Order: sequence, then C-alpha cells, then structure tokens
Amino acid sequence: MKRRDAIKNSIIATTGIALTANSCTPKSQEPEKFSLKGKVNHSACRWCYSKMPLEQLAEAAQELGMKSIELLNPAEWDIMIKRGLTCAISNGSELGIERGFNDPNNHAKLFEDYQAIIPQAADRGITQIICFSGNRNGMTDEQGLENCAVGLDPVIKLAEKHNVKIVMELLNSKVDHKDYMCDHTKWGVQLARKLGTPNFKLLYDIYHMQIMEGDVISTIRKNRTYISHFHTGGVPGRNEINETQELNYRAIMEAIHEGGFDGFVAQEFIPTREDAIFSLKEGIQICDI
Repeated sequence: MKRRDAIKNSIIATTGIALTANSCTPKSQEPEKFSLKGKVNHSACRWCYSKMPLEQLAEAAQELGMKSIELLNPAEWDIMIKRGLTCAISNGSELGIERGFNDPNNHAKLFEDYQAIIPQAADRGITQIICFSGNRNGMTDEQGLENCAVGLDPVIKLAEKHNVKIVMELLNSKVDHKDYMCDHTKWGVQLARKLGTPNFKLLYDIYHMQIMEGDVISTIRKNRTYISHFHTGGVPGRNEINETQELNYRAIMEAIHEGGFDGFVAQEFIPTREDAIFSLKEGIQICDI
C-alpha cells in the first residue's frame, strides 16, 4: 500500500498499513550506542510503524531521545503529550492527498476540517498541520496555484489567529503519487510567495524531491525560507537511509542546519528489518549531526 492509502486509513480508523519485515543488514553494520547531540529535533511518521501500537512507538521514541511522533489525528495527540513528546506536524483534512486545495469543489469541506482542527492543535501546543495540493486532473499548474491560494486564504487567516502553520507537502508524481500537483519545489515556493505569510510553509520531503528534481542540497539552501519541515527516505525504494541507497543524509542534514533551522526532521522510510525500531535508531544516528 502507498502512503496515501495509509493516511486515509489512519484518518478514518487510526490504523495504517501492515509492513513487510525482512532483515537485510548484517550485525556488523548495526549502529553503535550513541547519545543525541541536541542539534536536530527528531521525529518519525506514524504510518511507517503502524504495525506497532502507538503507545509502544511512543515509548521507543522516548528511549531514543526523540521529541515527536507525527502525522497523528487529534485523538492520538495525548499519547505523545503525556510522555513529554509532541506531534511535530498533525494530519489535517480527511480528504487526504488527492483531493486538495487546487480543486474549488473541495474548499468548503477543507475549510470545515481545518476550522475544527486548528484551535484544537493550538490548545495542545501543536504548531503545524499538513495540507496537500491535490491531483491535477487535467488542470494547469497556473490554475491550480490560483485555486490553492483562494482556498487556503481563509484557512491561513484562522491559522494566523492561533499561531499555527499550515504546511503543504512536496510529493513525487513519478512513482508514488501519480498526477499530484505540488511535485516541484519551484511550484510550492510560488504558492508560498503568493500567500505571503509565515503561517504557510512547505514540507520538503527529501525522498520525493530526489526522485522529481534531484539537486537536494542546493534546492534546500536556495529555498530554506519557505521550508519548515523535512521528511527522510531512502532512494530508491523508500527504505532505510543507510548505505543501501543513493543519498548522503549527513551532508543533507548539514545543509539543512547551516542556516539555523530549528524545526523537525522526521524519518519517513519503510523499515525492511524485522526490528523496525532498530532501523529507526539507525536513521536517527545518521541524521544526528
């Protein structure tokens, strides 16, 4: 199953996909014991560990020194909060990835959903809520940009009142999310400039943008003003971010933080090992510069 299906299931029933667990890394490559350096705010996406009870995942996050488990629904927030963790970015509308702000037919429902969740998030200290452009469905990028701006305007105004950010994710339309509109950093930045508010930002998904446009480090450096959140994932395959894939995550993390970034970096890879928490620990170690 793809992430869009997992998110849909999570929103409806707070359950996700079942992950196939196959051990692929020899013991000699296990990460050494480590303590976090404190420079990076570590998070992980719930859907990647949906085979595991959320309470168990939260306990593992505590043990690893993480600060967040994210892409949760309001009913799940307190599981994090009572453990001293947070939800760095919350799920938003039940319409999901494919039915987003680029279609005016969705605007009323989207506003209804965000009108409900924004005050709740603010009350629980959750400062970011995800949103999506939606699929093109034959629409031009220019028209989609205009439609998104119109639909987001009242949502952003409400978010500003509650000091919450609405964050649109950049996704690839080549492999995982066919026809998705916000599939290049340039388009997302154009939308952010058009809206002209610090309460609208982009979620730069490193996995997705490596597939769509590459040039990850340069793109991050040029557009850091518009990015408030990052997701990881190994390319190709969206699995562990170790030497089995093509990206140098340590160099990417250095580029992210050289500008003083103080937001969250979330692991969003699908573990291939039977011990998924082991893979999570390895990813955190790689990114903990």
